[in-house]
Amino acid sequence: MESFISLWGAFPSDIQYLVWTLLKIVAIIAPVMLVVAYYTYAERKVISYIQVRIGPNRVGPKGWLQPIADAVKLMFKEIIIPTNANKLLFIIAPVITLGPALAAWAVFPFDEKLVLADINAGLLYILALTSVGVYGVIIAGWASNSKYALLGAMRSAAQIVAYEIAMGFALVGVLVAAGSLNLGEIIKAQEGGLFAWFWLPLLPLFGVYVISGVAETNRAPFDVAEGESEIVAGFHVEYSGMLFAVFFLAEYANMILIAALTAVMFLGGWLSPFQGWPVLGPLFARHLSPLPL
Repeated sequence: MESFISLWGAFPSDIQYLVWTLLKIVAIIAPVMLVVAYYTYAERKVISYIQVRIGPNRVGPKGWLQPIADAVKLMFKEIIIPTNANKLLFIIAPVITLGPALAAWAVFPFDEKLVLADINAGLLYILALTSVGVYGVIIAGWASNSKYALLGAMRSAAQIVAYEIAMGFALVGVLVAAGSLNLGEIIKAQEGGLFAWFWLPLLPLFGVYVISGVAETNRAPFDVAEGESEIVAGFHVEYSGMLFAVFFLAEYANMILIAALTAVMFLGGWLSPFQGWPVLGPLFARHLSPLPL
């Protein structure tokens, strides 16, 4: 351990900062991607029970390795790009959709000390990033050079933009109640127990935010924007392989992000009955602070 510390100290401070930041990013993104994978498994199981089916049950015990098998399959599937499509935009569109869903976690406070970038305008950063994702949908529909994809993109983008406005106004109420744009300060403003959390004094805004979040992520009953029956699956109809998988990842990553932001804005964040992460929080503060943050 001492040899590792001495070796680490030999690197320039800029290199230490870069490596340390990358490690923290991986520590955030890797669990998010794992949860995304098993969200698909859980949803398939629930839907199968509703329809009196078994669902995934072949790969691994009780089908637990099915998301891994799906990921491997998609990695090796051929990516087919339509002949007259704009190839550059066709490839960039899924990245534009997934990027904001992951980048938003940079300011998310897991605990009082456990946050990657504790910026004062955290709420503004979240609103800006979540608004960017719609560009990926529009670009995907346009770049596909397909009327079906373009119609699907317009419908989906209209729904996203419409409910984005409602979400923004709901969060303005949180901003006024907390008196800060910093997500950590918003959580601290909810100290005092269950009935001090913003869900109660801002109950109408809480309801608007939850409904808008469900619509924003295209979950039932707001999943009609793609209109499978008449426009063949919407904006991603021409996508296959990993490019389609990235859209799928973005949708489920947005579900996790909306749920996490709901906890931060209205449900006390780390002020839960478990009081944050009792192990990782002190560990982060005590052992990792000597390294450049």
